[in-house]
Amino acid sequence: MIGADILKPVVALLAWTLVMWVWLYATRLPAMSRAKIDPDSLARDPDASLDRLLPRQVQWVADNYNHLHESPTLFYAVALVLAIIGQGDGINAAIAWIYVGLRIVHSLVQAIFNKVVVRFSLFMLSMIALLALVLHAAMAVFDLV
Repeated sequence: MIGADILKPVVALLAWTLVMWVWLYATRLPAMSRAKIDPDSLARDPDASLDRLLPRQVQWVADNYNHLHESPTLFYAVALVLAIIGQGDGINAAIAWIYVGLRIVHSLVQAIFNKVVVRFSLFMLSMIALLALVLHAAMAVFDLV
């Protein structure tokens, strides 16, 4: 199928998001158990927060899992547009792989040592890749090339 190469990095990022989901529960549930946190009382207390009750390293993984549901949603949308219009091969597929690689490294940085300057740099580079994909899609969809 012409334009479908871009779907490979889409599936890779979806799979990575699930890896982070497993990592989230593999760290959060034992930490909640050690801290003797009752999820029901936590849900009823408007002042309670896992951010205050669990070690930061545990929350870093949860924070990253949430981040994988933010700007990557734009990536999924533009990748599908490019695939549908037959523009998901070549340079666009390469940029998509760069985006996914940067998001995976961003996840690892945030979940392991959470150096904000490094995370921000990776985030900005990934957003530049995303911007390039959106520009390519816009140029193709609006016949600007």
